[in-house]
Amino acid sequence: MKFKYKSYGADICIFDAGLAEILGFDLVKGVRKQIVGATGFPEDVYLHIIHIVIGSFKFKIEVGFMDIRSNSYGIVGQKGFFDILVVKFNLLKKTIELKPAMAKLF
Repeated sequence: MKFKYKSYGADICIFDAGLAEILGFDLVKGVRKQIVGATGFPEDVYLHIIHIVIGSFKFKIEVGFMDIRSNSYGIVGQKGFFDILVVKFNLLKKTIELKPAMAKLF
């Protein structure tokens, strides 16, 4: 499955609620929080712990799932993505390089 990269300004990683079911999570069994994002209105998000594998590195992070009303799958956040990975964008080559910033293995 491909994920579209949309933004790097979110506090936490947020993915579409439909992905929670695909990943085997019961959406509403997560910790319910309200966030205010780009819409400017409070919206419900359900927090779950997920495991991510990039190459030989494994990470356990908390992400939020919510109804995203666009053709996007989600937004990577400062916590759970940019605090764990060193990210290098090369616009000329149209590549993104990800390297672990620390050993946050599970």
